[in-house]
Amino acid sequence: MARQRHSWKAPILLLCTAGAVSSCQPVTAPEADTSEPAAEIVVDINQSRDQYGKQAILIQLTNTSGSPVTVSGVDLRSGLFQQDITWRPENGPLELPPNQPKSLPASLPEPRCGSQGGDAPAATIQYARTDNEQQQINAEGQDPFGVLQRNSDELCLAKEAAAVASIALAPELDVAPDGRTAVVRLVITPTRTATPNQTLVIESIGGTTLLAEQPSDPWPRDVAIEAAADARVLSLRVRPARCDPHAVAEDKVGTLVPLNVAIGNRQGALKVPAPADLRGRIHDFVTAACSAG
Repeated sequence: MARQRHSWKAPILLLCTAGAVSSCQPVTAPEADTSEPAAEIVVDINQSRDQYGKQAILIQLTNTSGSPVTVSGVDLRSGLFQQDITWRPENGPLELPPNQPKSLPASLPEPRCGSQGGDAPAATIQYARTDNEQQQINAEGQDPFGVLQRNSDELCLAKEAAAVASIALAPELDVAPDGRTAVVRLVITPTRTATPNQTLVIESIGGTTLLAEQPSDPWPRDVAIEAAADARVLSLRVRPARCDPHAVAEDKVGTLVPLNVAIGNRQGALKVPAPADLRGRIHDFVTAACSAG
């Protein structure tokens, strides 16, 4: 005998009213909503020491929906930048378990100089549940530490400074005979095509987690750099800033020299990275100088 199939239907209820003549009318109960709710993903903006000075940030995602999703793309919009800040996976979609934040590194595009924070950043996230087709969700990004504004300001400062002069660290490191100090050189090359009368002022030079100023040979201050002027070199005598065992092994920003500069109405820190050769020499110098006591 063929087996009968029964399809489920919403139950029929009777709605009765009392009165001189009672009456009952059939009422169909609403069908149960079996669709899955949209994923709830919280977006936070941060920056680790690995991204510091590399024009990159971290987009942190937290899945609060209670079930895992896979993320295949994030586009973060901010009025501080000319284009979206984007993240795409390199090896397939990223699994995002419930309540386990994951940080996604993303490079910063060109800043939109002159703009302020304004509206909060907005993110569009492409995601999918298990065996479900791709969908997207829009979420407001949280930036409690002002990472986007700070990076935008620094990028705009670097852009304006570069219009006056290029500033770089020479790859050589001259170590003193006693091995306790060394000299790094800051090479300043004014831009010949810069607007006349533009001036960049290096107000002071800051130390790093690895390098400090030698008190007997202080670093220059209030150095004015005129556009289209001759190139110049600033010699900085340095000593180890710290000698704990993890200073070199865990170094992230110890070879990123901050210059406190001013140009026009803008003022801030301009970070000058050491080239690869100089980074290695600085690490070797600090290790040797600390070992010598």
